[in-house]
Amino acid sequence: HALGWGCWKTYLGRPETNGNRCAALGVLTSALRPSRPLEEVLPARKYRWYGPDPGETLRVVEAHLNLLRRLWPENEHNILRAQTNLALCLADLKMVDQALDARRKIYANRVALSGPSHEHSILDGDNLVDSLNMLKLWEESKTLVRDQLLPTARHSLGSDHYLTLKLNESLAYALQLNPEHTRDDLRLNKR
Repeated sequence: HALGWGCWKTYLGRPETNGNRCAALGVLTSALRPSRPLEEVLPARKYRWYGPDPGETLRVVEAHLNLLRRLWPENEHNILRAQTNLALCLADLKMVDQALDARRKIYANRVALSGPSHEHSILDGDNLVDSLNMLKLWEESKTLVRDQLLPTARHSLGSDHYLTLKLNESLAYALQLNPEHTRDDLRLNKR
């Protein structure tokens, strides 16, 4: 992440609308997020943001999101990506209620922008499920996976796609940890 900070400091004195300065903030944000491949991060359910101070990392991620909103409000995909980074950072900082609120909005916006069967929509839905499970909102999690995400993922991505498998894992996690699950709940994947 030292290179990210170096890049940012190089262009810091330029006007806010300068392309290099904007790119440098994006580089810094990227340098602070996990560098493991997505396939390794998803099963672990652990996102660790790097940097000397978690609060400072949060401020960088928020600044990047605000810059995108101000200068490129029409680029909804990049804004959603930056909002996802913010939600991940909030969750990592144990600000789970704010992370859940952000993930609800991200999922709704992604579905409106790309449709429910787009891979990014399904991924954002699974991120929402992770937040619901973290807060022990088992019924909402189970319903979202079983009734919306899993059937859509099976149809559009296939049963052996890593996101479909991840959704099966998320459903099993919600069922296993829910103290009120029933025998009928265990048959959910038959749908």
